[in-house]
Amino acid sequence: MRDAAYCLPCFVFHSLNGVMGQNTFIVGGFRNWKKFRGKDCYFQCHIGKDPNSAYKVAEQMCKDLTNQSQHLQRVVNHFTIEQIANNRLQLKASIFIVRYLAFQAIAFRGRDESFSSLNRGNFFESLGIVTFWNKEVAEIIEKAPKNATYTSPKIQKEILHVFSAKVKKAIREEISDAKFCIMVDEARDESMKEQMAMVFSYVDAEGFVKEHFFGLIHVVDTTALTLKKGIYSLLSQRYLDIQNIRGQRYDGASNMRGMWNGLQALILNDCPYTYFIHCFAHCLQLALVKTSKQVNAISGFFLTLLFLIKIVNASCKRNEQLKVVNANEIAHLIDLEELKTGSGLNQIGTLQRLVETR
Repeated sequence: MRDAAYCLPCFVFHSLNGVMGQNTFIVGGFRNWKKFRGKDCYFQCHIGKDPNSAYKVAEQMCKDLTNQSQHLQRVVNHFTIEQIANNRLQLKASIFIVRYLAFQAIAFRGRDESFSSLNRGNFFESLGIVTFWNKEVAEIIEKAPKNATYTSPKIQKEILHVFSAKVKKAIREEISDAKFCIMVDEARDESMKEQMAMVFSYVDAEGFVKEHFFGLIHVVDTTALTLKKGIYSLLSQRYLDIQNIRGQRYDGASNMRGMWNGLQALILNDCPYTYFIHCFAHCLQLALVKTSKQVNAISGFFLTLLFLIKIVNASCKRNEQLKVVNANEIAHLIDLEELKTGSGLNQIGTLQRLVETR
């Protein structure tokens, strides 16, 4: 016998958050019997006066667990065949729209997806078309409970994830144990995260060359070693042998094509047949930039634009004047109802630095 007291609800649904007396009733057990009674009673402190105290939350969760009438299986068993069919039809409508938007590379979300909005975004507008022409789907969606509409952004992402997994599985099965090439490029997205895009190039069973985008990998930086770890991690997840790589295509950045410490050199050290090829698209871009510089009209335009950006950014006064003009223009367009208003819209920024890729 340990001569100690424990709390069953907290032990089952505990959260070690350092609340006074909380860990005592979970880990070591309460043994200080001198503080069993009185105003400083540990039991009362453990229970707490707050209705949202750790103990009371755990106690409610324990009651919910033992409530047989709320068990998922019992709730599911109460569904009729008609309800199940309606739910499936409702989900099929969302799946159909997600598949259509994804295949056409159309954005899902809208700026304002509320019921009062005139344009709720492509997903809800497409759903509106489906319900307009199919009264059965419209009636089911109208009568659906709020927690089972199958239209939330989370559900959209889950459906997309299922599609993504199936496409990746099909590509993996088509590659099988054959040789393949990898094409990698990285870019920064709107959320200021560095994303590495991965493309596989291979010859299928019928002898056709195929190139398929396989996914994005978030990387903390763009050093060659970090990119290599990201590539190897993706290949290992899909059980693709590194030794089957027969080519690697990147842009001409030093971290990619470096002869000694570049990404191509690191992979070449592990697999001697992964020959590096400078990306054709990047070569074309370099050729276009070089060619455009030889055209006086184009070269003069960008040179003037560069001078303007430098002149404005070099002076706080000129920056403020530009912002005032921009703000007045935005206000004028809002008055004409040519611009929408809302959180995050119509931000006033500074002039961006001129770079060749823009």
